[in-house]
Amino acid sequence: MKKNFQEALAAAPDFKSLPFPEDEFSSRLQRLRKEMQAQKIDLLFLSSPESIFYLTGFQCEWYQAQSGRAFPPTSGLAVSADREGFIHFETPSEAILSHVSTVSKDIRIFPLDARRDGQTFILQELRAAGMLKGKVGLERYSYRPNPVISDKYVAAFEGAGLEVVDATDLLRKLRRTKSPLEMQCVEEASRIADIGMKAAMAAIRPGVTELEVFGEMIAAMTKAGGEFPGILPPVMSGFRANCSHPIASRRVIQKGERVNVDVSGVYNRYHSNICRGFYVGEPPKAVLDFHNRSVGVFKLIEEMIRPGMEVQSLLKAVTDYYKDEGLLEESYWSGGYELGIAFPPDWVGAFIYDNSITKPGETFDPMTVVNHECVFFGPQKSGLAFTIETLIFNQSKGRIASKFPRELQILAA
Repeated sequence: MKKNFQEALAAAPDFKSLPFPEDEFSSRLQRLRKEMQAQKIDLLFLSSPESIFYLTGFQCEWYQAQSGRAFPPTSGLAVSADREGFIHFETPSEAILSHVSTVSKDIRIFPLDARRDGQTFILQELRAAGMLKGKVGLERYSYRPNPVISDKYVAAFEGAGLEVVDATDLLRKLRRTKSPLEMQCVEEASRIADIGMKAAMAAIRPGVTELEVFGEMIAAMTKAGGEFPGILPPVMSGFRANCSHPIASRRVIQKGERVNVDVSGVYNRYHSNICRGFYVGEPPKAVLDFHNRSVGVFKLIEEMIRPGMEVQSLLKAVTDYYKDEGLLEESYWSGGYELGIAFPPDWVGAFIYDNSITKPGETFDPMTVVNHECVFFGPQKSGLAFTIETLIFNQSKGRIASKFPRELQILAA
């Protein structure tokens, strides 16, 4: 990594490509530092891909999430409560990418003799910068880094005299409320999700595999400008439609079967989630009626959602609807969760709501996005009546994002 590398590294800023203007990232950092000061956290070390992206725009294909011990996931961002900017620590392998795809001004690359494990280097740099003091927050509830590396960070910071606290929720809380630019990304992701679902419907027919449907759906979304989603979108056919999370397989779809498709459109890593049900050939009347009664709840949801409303009021109205329709006892799950920035292996956000966990006073706040899942075990072992919508709460109104029909779609056999 000498002459050719140095030439490429020097040219990297000329090829910079960011998902948002620099002012957007600056605003995010200011909000974060204000919250750090409120919580009396002096130093924050961020390690999750979502957090790093949120502050810098950085994204890559590999975060050493499940790699061998020779590749420990030690890179991240160091944010101080009382100094401008942040320090972006990266491996030499991502030196060029970190200059191409981020707003980071202070990028410090691990030395070559410690190019895989930069923890010692990071602590040395932070000590030299006078940042090893007071209370340090780590993302202890993140999968990255793994528990062993996380424990090493705890020991290193405590050894340097700092108090270590879990600060996972600090940035997750800030990310829940989105800026106008972020909401535009969700709108675009919603458009892309509908394109993917339309492609899936066109691909479903007797003789094709679940994987073929998956491939056509992904191809259509990428052609529309979409990105890979945080979860592999499941395609569930035949008896497998009684499951909610199977991976698309080589199973061949047959006439007389239900097919469920769950997908997120993605734009600048922001997700919009929908799920729809299809039937190959004419469905039994009981199956058709059951599904279409279940999705009737979304008309109720569309009429009542608004920013600032209590979550429990929505859950009560939905539950009452299911009781009146005689569906409640067959419920698999009724609830939802926050959507936004996500990288594999998950697109499920931090805010989750349903009758078992939602507390009085919790609200759907302005400039937030959630999904709502309507999932019931259908009659005759036909599969789950499985429908998901994304709910967008702007400053003054709430609405359902997708335009794709919710009724069971009957396809030619």
